[in-house]
Amino acid sequence: MTDTADGTQQNDDMHPVERVLRTVLSRSGAAFRFQRGDGRLIAAENLSGPLASLMEEDGDAGLLFQSEAGDTFRSALGATIPGAAPQSLELDMAANDGARSYRIDLEWLEAGDDKGVLLVFTDISETRHREKVLKTLLRELSHRSKNLLAIIQGIATQTARQAHSLDAFLTQFRGRLHSLSKSQDLVTDSSWRGADLFELIDQQMTSYAGDAREAVRRSGTDIRLTPNAALHVGLALHELIVNSATNGALAAGEKPIDISTEPTTFKEKDAIDLVWREDRPDTGSDDAGEARGFARTVLERVVPTAVGGASQYRPEKHSVEYRLTIPANEYEIIAG
Repeated sequence: MTDTADGTQQNDDMHPVERVLRTVLSRSGAAFRFQRGDGRLIAAENLSGPLASLMEEDGDAGLLFQSEAGDTFRSALGATIPGAAPQSLELDMAANDGARSYRIDLEWLEAGDDKGVLLVFTDISETRHREKVLKTLLRELSHRSKNLLAIIQGIATQTARQAHSLDAFLTQFRGRLHSLSKSQDLVTDSSWRGADLFELIDQQMTSYAGDAREAVRRSGTDIRLTPNAALHVGLALHELIVNSATNGALAAGEKPIDISTEPTTFKEKDAIDLVWREDRPDTGSDDAGEARGFARTVLERVVPTAVGGASQYRPEKHSVEYRLTIPANEYEIIAG
């Protein structure tokens, strides 16, 4: 006998082809039991863990499966007779380390004087797990895609209702769609975990203010918004930025806009206020430059409803303040 690299022993008189086949079998993770028609063992290899009992003379694979799985296996085993076509099953088995899934190939085999059923077991637990994870991700992707399409449809409908011309509609719709796509990019880059608020602010601001660090003075704690909150807060920021760039602080090149986060409570639970404060230039006009139409609907109704919070929008002649209360279930504090 000789010790092998994997700690097992092999017979030095073993035929080279048999040695190769045993090595392939070991590396593949497959195992087999070759048994006579009455269930008695002829040969077995690589059976371990929950399959270890099948190395015994009278090991019964049917006992390893419970209820319907056991019935399915015994039925397939009984149908594996001379002249019958090979069969393949995928069954779950209870194990000490959790449920295991196996593909079991059954075939009647005649090898010299030995005749019986060859059972080949392949552990497909990891494959099954990956399939379940993939199905879950696809369902989540489908759900999020439908939500995103619903948001786009709402934006298109409301923008069309407020627009005075086709050109105005196209300009406003494209801007809002671009804002939404930038927020979605952050969500996707985070593997759908959400988006960091301060990064979202910088990204939304870039299209209208160049260097966001010069246009915005940020304070408070950064938070990671959920995917839902990220998309809707991005829309709110877009409307505030467009309004400011049209006839507000950004348009006049005034001192930075203040954006802060402030801890608060909402319905007796932890929450955070996202606060936008903007000093407006004195243009001699009574127009406070407030967002109107769909923009105001976004700020006062759409966004707070979407995040399950509340908002206050106060446009004045010399200032604009917007306060959005975001419940704790729509964000998490970024450590550090």
